[in-house]
Amino acid sequence: MGYAHEYAHAVMHRGRIPMEPADFVPDWADGPRRGKFYPGAETYPLPDCDGLPGAPVGRGLLPATGSEADGQPGDRPAGFTLPLLSGMLKDSYGLTGRRLGVQANSDLSGLPFYTHANWSRGTAGGGGLYPVSIYWACGPSGPLTPGIHYYDVHRHAVQRLLAGDVSDRVREALGPDAPAEALDTDQYLVLGVKYWQNAFKYNSFSYHVVSTDLGTVLQTWRIWAGARGLRTAPVLWFDEPRLNGLLGVAGEEEGVFAVVPLHWDPAGRRTSPAGRDAPSPAAPAPAPGSGRAHRPAVRHRDVERSRTVLEFPTVRAMHAATVERAADRPAPGALAAAAARPAPAGGTRAALPPPAFPEMPVRRALRGRRSSFGRFDAARPVTPAQLSAVLAACAATSLGGDADPAGTVWLTTLYAFVNHVEGIEPGAYAHDPDTGDLRLVEAGPQGAFLQENYFLANYNLEQAGVVLVPAVRTSAVLDAVGDRGYRLAVGTAGAVAQTFYVAAAALGLGAGVALGFDNISFVEKLGLGDGDEAPLLIMPLGHERPGPADFHHEIA
Repeated sequence: MGYAHEYAHAVMHRGRIPMEPADFVPDWADGPRRGKFYPGAETYPLPDCDGLPGAPVGRGLLPATGSEADGQPGDRPAGFTLPLLSGMLKDSYGLTGRRLGVQANSDLSGLPFYTHANWSRGTAGGGGLYPVSIYWACGPSGPLTPGIHYYDVHRHAVQRLLAGDVSDRVREALGPDAPAEALDTDQYLVLGVKYWQNAFKYNSFSYHVVSTDLGTVLQTWRIWAGARGLRTAPVLWFDEPRLNGLLGVAGEEEGVFAVVPLHWDPAGRRTSPAGRDAPSPAAPAPAPGSGRAHRPAVRHRDVERSRTVLEFPTVRAMHAATVERAADRPAPGALAAAAARPAPAGGTRAALPPPAFPEMPVRRALRGRRSSFGRFDAARPVTPAQLSAVLAACAATSLGGDADPAGTVWLTTLYAFVNHVEGIEPGAYAHDPDTGDLRLVEAGPQGAFLQENYFLANYNLEQAGVVLVPAVRTSAVLDAVGDRGYRLAVGTAGAVAQTFYVAAAALGLGAGVALGFDNISFVEKLGLGDGDEAPLLIMPLGHERPGPADFHHEIA
């Protein structure tokens, strides 16, 4: 068993045995930026994307079937274009507004002050910290001069960090056994995680949190692209040190967690005035005998805001464990051993109607996504149809990618703690994804249990209509694919969380996701002690109190 097993055990038990350093207190005044700062790098604004045609969010949340899967003529773009990529980046990680509503989270007192402003994004972020860095490795088929560009979320622009086609370097890092779609392109989004952007607050627990953040970003792209008939599938196994070197980042400080190949629309290629494909600046050839050390790499360096940057041995150990065999891609079918177990037959069942979502554009759902801190109101119960849609969308969530190219292995089991759902008695239930039913695990009110085992005071969980709990067989994933599978297991839970938020927004429901709870108490409550399922999140869902106190920054 590798180090990731030890880390997973510590995370599961941290509600009873605090992770070291137990006495850590964040220095909020010396915290890092929520993004990277590359002074001197050329900046190029991305095109306005507000005029993009709407795409129904339900198409991205639920698997397409029958004629819907085939689409209509002209309904599906041939591939990404610059406006489409701009729209996906803006709607996922770009800044779309201010969070100024009166609510019950602990950061409320700082929200009105611009220096402490909490900017909203379409993607959820653990603690609102957003540590994922997005780089675009653009090859000759793209619309810009080939090179590596960093997505500057604050200006919705890209900063050119390196000029020259290095897409071959990315393909080399992915390896010859990468999925064909990853090797048949020269456009890649590379996702890095700068550990300090999260570790300054969560210390040793931060590796778990940033792995969750990885899943939220990937799932936003999957929903956004899927609504438009496009596909995004991450590659999680590759030569990470080689990509770190290409990006000019120190592996102990920032790791590359995923590479997302993009299929580019041929009509959107950069062309010369004569209409021919414009020549691509060639990457400088290494001097004879110089070897890999002189291959092109990003020379711009991120300038840190924090005066003091701390290192946490646990985070360094997890980084080392997940990088050690990063290029050893799992054998086909290896992940199947860690799939969620089929739901048992029989038992007391509560039937739910078929899932459906309103015709809401995916952009509106993403921009409406927020956490309902202290706003749940039990006076308006959740309907079975609403619960069915959210459960079905979450159950269909999978990161896919090179560990499961066919997208047929589901890692998550969903549990539902019903408080106030029309026609369903209070109790703890397991969701059966094959039938859509809820199978009773324990009857009776669950509110007291939920609140007693939640660490913070920003939610009244009993007031939520239902609290969903995704569980992943984390240890089985690690046994099947190695320590690097920790990113996949926890990233899958993050993807479920993002699906949950977007589905709730599409249905006009309040939602929240929390990591601060006693995981072992949920293992005991659900009777999972004899298995290896790990409850990783709690996700309350319900109506919010009418007439919330909100400040609309757009008209201020």
